[in-house]
Amino acid sequence: MPASPDKMTRIVLVDDHPLVRERLVELIVREPDLEVCGEAEDRHEALEIIASTRADLAIIDLTLKSSLGIDLIKDLQIRQPEVRTLVVSMQDEMIYAERCIRAGARGYITKQQASRHVMHAIRRVLAGEIYLSETVASQLLARSIGRQAGSDFVLSISLLADRELQVFEWIGKGSTTRQIADLLMLDVKTIETYRARIKEKLALKDGQELLQRAIAWVHHGAG
Repeated sequence: MPASPDKMTRIVLVDDHPLVRERLVELIVREPDLEVCGEAEDRHEALEIIASTRADLAIIDLTLKSSLGIDLIKDLQIRQPEVRTLVVSMQDEMIYAERCIRAGARGYITKQQASRHVMHAIRRVLAGEIYLSETVASQLLARSIGRQAGSDFVLSISLLADRELQVFEWIGKGSTTRQIADLLMLDVKTIETYRARIKEKLALKDGQELLQRAIAWVHHGAG
């Protein structure tokens, strides 16, 4: 969707770190046909700004102020499917990129890669294409023909459903079952069910091992 000379492409930045947004603004404003029309720190604020500015593209982090970027992507698919979404995140692309694409995102790039590759990713997404790193694209191709690479634990994590992975990460951040229930607006019994499913899928003995693995994942990736 290249912009015509008389029409700027409007971009909304959704990230709870002001310095990250500032750096993205610096990169985007160099382009004569692109403009940042709004910034948001959280899901609900983002939905309002994207709607009011009639944005063409939303650049979204996965971990927002009090919500999750993947839920925002899903919301936009329902409410404003014409808005394209590009994820720029610190999260492990080997785990999250495919999930984000399934949720409706048109691309995924890590923050470590963003300074060098974000403009290329933006252009690809605006052109109607999917942007993924070569590493992730190769992984998806290997999976499609029955071969997977990576540690056993990373592969086990990939078996978790989106909500199970969210619960797993909140556990790793030190949140109690009640706190997770409040954050995700679910009841405690539902979170307990998710915990049981996670332990089963990851072959964990008890709650202590679940906590240890979750902390390792949050702080050290597949640790």
